[in-house]
Amino acid sequence: MSIEDLSRELAGQGDAARGPAVAAEDVSVFRWSKRLHERVPILEDINLTIRAGEHWSILGPNGAGKTTLLHLAAANSHPSTGTVDVLGKRLGRVDVRALRERIGLVDARTASSIPRKRPALETVESGAFSSIALQHQRLEASHRRRADALLEMVGLGYARERLFDECSQGERQRILLARAVMPNPELLLLDEPASGLDLPSREQLVAAMVAMSSPELGLTTITVTHHLEEIPPTATHAMLMADRRIVAQGRIEQVLTSELVSACFEVPVEVARNNDRWTATLRAAT
Repeated sequence: MSIEDLSRELAGQGDAARGPAVAAEDVSVFRWSKRLHERVPILEDINLTIRAGEHWSILGPNGAGKTTLLHLAAANSHPSTGTVDVLGKRLGRVDVRALRERIGLVDARTASSIPRKRPALETVESGAFSSIALQHQRLEASHRRRADALLEMVGLGYARERLFDECSQGERQRILLARAVMPNPELLLLDEPASGLDLPSREQLVAAMVAMSSPELGLTTITVTHHLEEIPPTATHAMLMADRRIVAQGRIEQVLTSELVSACFEVPVEVARNNDRWTATLRAAT
């Protein structure tokens, strides 16, 4: 079955998100520091609009605030100041449990919670109701078809019966990606999905991310990463973050420049684009 056929099989029945998928206005996040005995900022002065159907990559050094921003988009936390709207719903005025059902998330916590002795197909099926536990009484034949199609889409049709514990790290990440899309979300969030992967596994994951960006699926995606090489060619927009703030944001070709990336990471680099894949190399001393 082709990617196009799989996309039609997986296409959602719900209405597409109206308006921006994520919108933040004058957002800051503070956390209490036991050491300093005061509130300290971990995200400051964030303003952004991510429209439905766009595919964003967020890059920046450690401590820049990338994951904190992603947790706001996932409705897993609230801003200390400012407003955040996710899929048309304002955080603080909405039942976040219902909102999270419209959001797919892959992060380290997801991976640590998956039962290791469960086959890949059942692992994907368990995402149907955004639950780790399998709810056989609610699973239907259509769920099995959807999970099977998703495994095909991420290149793991051969691993349906393989236990999660027996899969490589790269295979696990692709299983989690398929699982996140199982409940037909409108927004897909990925927090450093390629972390720790070798070159072949990274490229297989990037290919799976490209498949999930199919227009037929109608997903809006936001991916946090440290490395330009991990950005899929389907990415439309980029954001650079440093010191808890946004350095630059917009169309990917306007943001991923040598000057802006160098300023963000505070190291001189040359950014190149070849066949819609990005690289950054240390600029030679003159």
